[in-house]
Amino acid sequence: QVHLVQSGGGLVQAGGSLRLSCAGSGAAFVDYRLGWVRQAPGKEREFVAADTWGGGTSWYADAVKGRFTMSRDNSKNTGYLQMNNLKPEDTAVYYCNAQAYGASDLDWGQGTQVTVSS
Repeated sequence: QVHLVQSGGGLVQAGGSLRLSCAGSGAAFVDYRLGWVRQAPGKEREFVAADTWGGGTSWYADAVKGRFTMSRDNSKNTGYLQMNNLKPEDTAVYYCNAQAYGASDLDWGQGTQVTVSS
C-alpha cells in the first residue's frame, strides 16, 4: 500500500495553467501505475489520465487530450499532472490514484480543488 499526498491546485483564470503533484510514501512508484480522476459538483467522478506500471505510456480522456500531460519521477516517488489551457469546465476536485501490479484495489490521494474562472 502506498500513501499518497497531493499538492498544487487552486484558482486560475481560463487559459491558465496549473500543476498537480501526487507524492507517494511506503512503496516504490516504479511498481505502480498512476492515474488521475476528477469530480465536479453534482457530477460523477470521471477519468482524466493514467499511465502504465512504472510509467511510460499515458492515455487521456478526450476532454483533456492535448491540454493535460501526466508524468512521474520514480526517483522522487512523485507523479504530476500538468494542466494547460484550462477551461471553466475543468473545475473539479482532482484525485490521484495508484495501483500496484497485480492488485485490484487502488490507493487514493486526498484530492485537491481546481477552480477555473471565466
